[in-house]
Amino acid sequence: MVPLTQLWLPILLAAVFVFIVSSVIHMVLGYHRSDFSKVSSEDEVMDALRKFEIPPGNYVMPCPEGPKGMKTPEFQEKMKAGPVAMITIRQSGPPSLTANLILWFLYCIVVGVFAAYVAGRALGPRAQYLDVFRFAGTTAFAGYGLALMQDSIWKGIKWSTTLKSMFDGLIYALITAGTLGWLWAK
Repeated sequence: MVPLTQLWLPILLAAVFVFIVSSVIHMVLGYHRSDFSKVSSEDEVMDALRKFEIPPGNYVMPCPEGPKGMKTPEFQEKMKAGPVAMITIRQSGPPSLTANLILWFLYCIVVGVFAAYVAGRALGPRAQYLDVFRFAGTTAFAGYGLALMQDSIWKGIKWSTTLKSMFDGLIYALITAGTLGWLWAK
């Protein structure tokens, strides 16, 4: 067993490496540019929604009044007539890229902590690189990739978007696993 206190350096370095690689993926490679589509008549749709002053949050249309409400004729008719949507309303103004990047880096640390914890409980000091890689990589992939499928299942996110993000998660998991294996407690 290896305590997390002995793995702080590989956890932080893995987070730095994942942060850098994710920046390259999103700013240079560009395969995520097709993840979102532009609404036709965007200006008119934005003007129409703006007058309602909807606060930031997650919304569904139509929204039933609980499970029983889903069975009402009124709800069923709204579903047929459409549009059916899940909408996230964000705060107006430019996005806070700094805050998002800080949160992403903290998330990378959290995934690294879980990967190191699982590997540290399963393996001892001087464990073989591939053993550390296997435990840490599997755990890191669960953190970075597997949970994304529920967005396609429940929220209607395009499967192509989810699969691209899961591919990114696999890359991040491999980086995390490689860093932990490389700097594992000796």
